[in-house]
Amino acid sequence: MPEIYRFGLLGNSLGHSMSPLIHNAALRALNLRGDYRLFEVREEKELEKFIIRLREGELHGLNVTIPYKGNMIKLVDALTPTARSIGAINTVSSENREVTGENTDANGFLRDIRRLNWFSGDVDGQHALVLGAGGAARAIVYALFQEGWHVTIAARRLGQAEQLASLLLHNSPKGSTKFSTKCIHLDSEALSALQTKPDLIVNTTPVGMCPEERKSPWPAGLDFPMQAAVYDLVYNPADTQLTKAARAAGLRSASGVGMLVEQAALSFEIWTGLPAPRVEMFASLAAHGASSR
Repeated sequence: MPEIYRFGLLGNSLGHSMSPLIHNAALRALNLRGDYRLFEVREEKELEKFIIRLREGELHGLNVTIPYKGNMIKLVDALTPTARSIGAINTVSSENREVTGENTDANGFLRDIRRLNWFSGDVDGQHALVLGAGGAARAIVYALFQEGWHVTIAARRLGQAEQLASLLLHNSPKGSTKFSTKCIHLDSEALSALQTKPDLIVNTTPVGMCPEERKSPWPAGLDFPMQAAVYDLVYNPADTQLTKAARAAGLRSASGVGMLVEQAALSFEIWTGLPAPRVEMFASLAAHGASSR
């Protein structure tokens, strides 16, 4: 265990990030010396210097966010099975100078869904509608597949959705999953024509994120499926146009604040080997007006 922990987040345009708030609260709660910083990376070529700092022990753990979750793969020495299947990294650690890439987004999402307790018993065979097919969607669709959900991916570009489904099918170990998937356009016509209404709707797009918080990824004028629960990965603002509209329609809804904490907690545990103080991590956000549901 180092005397002083040095953690950080790599990405571009990190001004909205709440990660330092969460991780620094965790360090304080466990009486560990150290800090968590934001590292603005303007060009991909700058990533390698952080890998070197990690390998040499100058840094003890890194998170990775947009737009470098995919780029980081070629720089690490090893990938966990989850990171390999998703094709993206959000957590980097080092042991004996070997740098490993992990993805805690998928398990962070599943942990928060379980915490919300929306679905009792086995979810195997239920239907989820995922809005978007970008980098964030990879982890969410992977997570849903592992739990046995049937998934519909709705994207503005149908080809991107089909590519995502094909990638995850190809990367998943044979026999480890049982699921079905379909891809549709993200528009009113395609969504209203769904024959099987979703039990869960997950927004993985950045639509509705600050500073464009008045926007929603759900088509205007289209009613929500009445039995669905709505989960928005956007956490800033904590109450988005999507979650507000879902709640007004009588649906259960939650922002991505819970997933943010859960994926951070899993990263923290990888870096320190200690149980993450989730209560204090959630409290650090609540003190700044960010509610998890």
